[in-house]
Amino acid sequence: MLDLLWVTLAAGLAGFVDAIVGGGGLILLPTLFAVHPSALPATLFGTNKAAAIGGTAWACSQYARRVTMNWGTLAPAAAAALLASFAGAWLVTMVPATGLRKALPLVLLVVLLYTLWRKDLGRVHAPHLSPRREALRGSAIGAGIGFYDGFFGPGTGSFFVFLLVRGLGYDFLHASAGAKLLNTATNLAAIALFAAKGHVWWHVAAVMAVANVIGSLLGARLALRHGAGFVRGIFIAVVSLLILRTGWDALRL
Repeated sequence: MLDLLWVTLAAGLAGFVDAIVGGGGLILLPTLFAVHPSALPATLFGTNKAAAIGGTAWACSQYARRVTMNWGTLAPAAAAALLASFAGAWLVTMVPATGLRKALPLVLLVVLLYTLWRKDLGRVHAPHLSPRREALRGSAIGAGIGFYDGFFGPGTGSFFVFLLVRGLGYDFLHASAGAKLLNTATNLAAIALFAAKGHVWWHVAAVMAVANVIGSLLGARLALRHGAGFVRGIFIAVVSLLILRTGWDALRL
């Protein structure tokens, strides 16, 4: 019972952070691994996805009501993310993700340094590509990060946000809105694969999902109220914590 309480609290906090800028896996996955150290990694990944999809989808609906979503770009990007995530989730049931765990802190450090260097990055919403090129680039982002999310996952939302800002010219608020849609698609695909292989604890995921939705509701409202500058600040904080957490994990491998 105490174990369920800990992971439920973590799910609520993860939903709050994830709704603003992504990175909820920084909180929920390590908690699941700490509370259930003898469980199969694939089972914990699957349970995490099943718990997180409700909050991510809810946040997406909240953003869609207040922020203009470019469906011509985001719809094909979400489809690409879904298919690639399914492939990544299949692969993680076959091979370990050790190499990615070692490289992830360095990749995140590059993202952080670039964001700090470009102080104007993501403050103004200024898409600069033709509709066709934006859709193609968005789909490439969806496929690349979607595969990563299915295979490993931590920091997926933050990667989506960063690439939508850097690659498409979105501000952090619009990028966060788009990231929720793409992340919902990747979670859905991963859940389908993990569930088919019996790697989801549904009784645990159901309780965590309720807490995740509540946290997501609070986080989305805060982001929409305070805008792109606020989301950028939270993005920097979350990526910094991700670097510390994933760096510690990599040193222990």
